[in-house]
Amino acid sequence: MKAIPQLRTDGFRVRLYSDAPGLVEIPPQANAIVSIHVGAPSRMSCRHGRTHFCGTAVHGDVEIIPWGMSGSWELKQHDSALVMSFSPSLLRRAAEESELEGAGLELLSRFHTRDIQIEHMAWALKNEMENGYPCGRVYTDSLALALAARLIRRHSSLSSSSSCVKGKMPLPKLKEVLLFIDDHLAQDLSLSDIARVAGLSVSHCSELFRAAIGLSVHQYVIRRKVERAAWLLRESRLPISQVALETGFAHQSHLALHMRRILGTTPKKLRSSLQ
Repeated sequence: MKAIPQLRTDGFRVRLYSDAPGLVEIPPQANAIVSIHVGAPSRMSCRHGRTHFCGTAVHGDVEIIPWGMSGSWELKQHDSALVMSFSPSLLRRAAEESELEGAGLELLSRFHTRDIQIEHMAWALKNEMENGYPCGRVYTDSLALALAARLIRRHSSLSSSSSCVKGKMPLPKLKEVLLFIDDHLAQDLSLSDIARVAGLSVSHCSELFRAAIGLSVHQYVIRRKVERAAWLLRESRLPISQVALETGFAHQSHLALHMRRILGTTPKKLRSSLQ
């Protein structure tokens, strides 16, 4: 298991991991673990304690392992994940600040679920970590506490029984759509292509997708293209012009425009920072 950058604050830690195909195991931990899949889809077999799951992780999938529970992953492909660790004391503090009784608090085990709020806060932390923590301790502390509160309200023994939100795309269908997008980033995808995979009209697909992801289909596709391009710039020696074509951009300047807007940098600066 290769750890890249990390961020640590009271009762909370974030690390970006990259793993080759094979078996990854962790013993029971004192802290709860929340992992978010980063990058290209990856087939894997997972185990939390005695519970087993097989499937394909797509970018943004959330996995939760309660404290005191072991975990293992048999990876069929290269896998990257943003891994967050929450101490029981931080989670109980978040429960108390949410006016909930934290004494009997237990997190629920989750395999490859989706949570738009956890995902967006995790990407904010990843960006802060990769840019050298420009916003300071107060920012990361606030995000850690907000993430803990979200875990308690949606993924714990204290969760409301009404946590299922109507009007959203069912999770299996959403994952099928996200996998289709990731598999076709180099192509000129249309809304009708994506709606066809979802089995919905274009307008209904657009509405349910935004409700589930928090971005329009177009915004999500462009972001994933940029993220895939950034990965290729880091991990390969392909010319920038070729990276642009491999990720579905018309040309290098088209990639640079969107990368500057989304990541705050350019392909040239990103590649030069790695040398």
